[in-house]
Order: sequence, then C-alpha cells, then structure tokens
Amino acid sequence: MFRVIAAAFMLFFAAEASATEAGWALLREGEQIVLLRHAMAPGAAEPATFDIEKCSTQRNLSERGKQQARKIGALFAARAAPTGRVLTSRYCRTKETARLAFGDAEEFAPLDPPAADEAARKEQIDAILGEIRDYSESGNLVLVTHLETIQALTGGQSAREGEAVIVVPEGDGLRVVGRIIFN
Repeated sequence: MFRVIAAAFMLFFAAEASATEAGWALLREGEQIVLLRHAMAPGAAEPATFDIEKCSTQRNLSERGKQQARKIGALFAARAAPTGRVLTSRYCRTKETARLAFGDAEEFAPLDPPAADEAARKEQIDAILGEIRDYSESGNLVLVTHLETIQALTGGQSAREGEAVIVVPEGDGLRVVGRIIFN
C-alpha cells in the first residue's frame, strides 16, 4: 500500500513539474498574460475591522509568503522574458507580493475580489478583460490578484497562493494555457 501511495505522489509531483516547465517556456516567449495569486497569507477571510486603506486591518503575507514572493521575482528574472507591466489589486497582500517580486506595480481596483452585486461584478470583470485585450507590450503582463478573481475570469479554475496562471482571451473570459507553481 505504501508503494502505491508513494508512486501516486511521485506521478503527481512529476506532472506539476512538467506543467511548471511548460509555463516557463510560454513566459520566455514574452507577451503572455499572467494571473498571479498573491503569496501565502494566513487566514481565509478578512477581519471584521477590514479597511482597504489600512494594512493592519487586513490579511497580510506571512514570513513564508514574503519569502515566496521574493522567490517568484527571482525566478521571473532568471527564467522569463522581461515583465512589461505589473498590475495589482488594492489589497496589501497583493501589493506586497508585487513589490517583493517585481519591485513596483500599479494599483488596479478591478483586480480586488469580485463584488457581490452582479452588475458591479460584471463591470469589474469587463474592466480586467479590457485591460488584457488592450495590452500590446512585448513583455509579460502580470496581474496580482485573488483566488476569487482568477476563478471569475477563468470559469472556475483554481490557483494556490503564489501560483501563476497563464491565460489567453477566449470568448467572454480567459482560457488557461499554462501554470507555474512556486513552492
């Protein structure tokens, strides 16, 4: 039984490694769109005292998350074409992920978690898709955001904390064409 479990784990990690290498191959080409979920942050929901203007009231990166964000930046610098532009939600954990990984980023409110109101949510997703469709630089476009936003844009695809999801526009959303997992 142990051998079966060990073999299953080895196949799983080999598949992840292969997918990650395919993702790097795409990023070396440049002109890719990357949805990057923020690095590791403890907790699952914002505190009751949440204030978008005050980091002390939000879920923030753990020390491990800060290390993960630095690793993401180092690997992007070593293995990908230059990053043309980095956009981030207004949440402190996404801004810190972007700063530690890429040095600088522009805040882009539509990358915040999707609004509860359906009309506002559609407007938010349309703004992100518009930004993606209008992107014309030769470097990769990186959008640092949240799980719920990635799911809304990709029809429910999941992403781990610190995972890069490489996408292309398709229809009214985005199709996942690659992934890079940062452990």
